[in-house]
Order: sequence, then structure tokens, then C-alpha cells
Amino acid sequence: MRSAASVPGVLQTTTPAPRSQPVPHAEGVSNDEFRGALARLAAGVVLITAQEPPLDEHGRGEDVGMTATAFMSVSLDPPLVMVGLRNGSRMDDLLSEQPLWAVSVLAESQRHVAGRFAMKGRISDRLLFEDIPHTRGEVSAAPLIGGALATLECRTEQRVVAGDHTLVIGRVLGATLPSAEGAPLTYFRGQYRQLG
Repeated sequence: MRSAASVPGVLQTTTPAPRSQPVPHAEGVSNDEFRGALARLAAGVVLITAQEPPLDEHGRGEDVGMTATAFMSVSLDPPLVMVGLRNGSRMDDLLSEQPLWAVSVLAESQRHVAGRFAMKGRISDRLLFEDIPHTRGEVSAAPLIGGALATLECRTEQRVVAGDHTLVIGRVLGATLPSAEGAPLTYFRGQYRQLG
């Protein structure tokens, strides 16, 4: 929690702590404390996908995918969702130019899909999609993962830089329930989990 002194426009009314007490981190919480606390918040796992624009008029652009847990609904009217992307990541760079993207809500049986697209340092995503059943979105042309609990096709409405991430807010242009039965894949304490 931030002290009153760190909030603009709020007058400090407390006395400073004596020097014998521990001094808090300059920002109020250390990176480890922050990660540890938020690791206790269970999150759903989705795959964000988009298609890079083709390099020339003869080809199709490469499909790109990214596992995400920082995903949420924002509004019902209009239908809006939001995903948090690390600044400078491949998906962040792509969605700064490509307004159309898709979301596949992963089922508990799709842990391998989440792990595959969470790998860092990969050169190409083409091989990652090769043996994963998917269709192509009618609106976004992005891959929609087969067996997902739900899929959404989106168009970026707004980008908000927030620290080391960018929050991408998208309008949902289409939604399907290819596998309405089944439980979601979740992420808790640094691991993929199943409910129950």
C-alpha cells in the first residue's frame, strides 16, 4: 500500500517511523514480494494469436502466438476484452501494427499448447502451429485453436502503456464455443493447474 506522502495531492499527516524500524522498498514493494503475492491469484490461460502482414503480395503472413494469463473482460456494451503484453515482445510489436487478433480460451487438456507458446527466445512460430489443430478466423485470419473452450476475434480499440507492459483493449467481433464442455486451464503459483 502506498503511503499518503507518495500520493499526489494527499497531505502527509503521519509521523515518520523511527530509524530502528525496517525501511520499506523505495516503491513500496519489492519485485519478489509483488510476484509472490500475485502468484496466489489464479488466472485463466489463453492463447493470443495474430497473423503478420505478408512480406509481399504473393504470400500469407506468418502466424504468431503467445500464451497469456493477463486477460480479462472489460465491457459488455460494447463487448471489450483486454490483454497485457510485455513491452517490446513480438506480440506487442505485431499488435502495434496489426489491429486484428484472436483469443483461444484453453482447456485443461491443452497444457502442452500453453507451454509451447510460452517458450522464450524462439525464432519462428510456424512450426509451433504445425501439429496443433486449428482453424482460421473469418474476421481476423488468426489461428483459432481446436478444442479451446471458447474463441474470440478482436480488433484493437485502444493501447495503454502501463509500466513494462502495454494493455491492449480489443472489441470482440466474433465469439464461438467450439468445446463448451470441459474445465479451463488455470495458472497458480507459477504452474499450470486443473480445477478440483
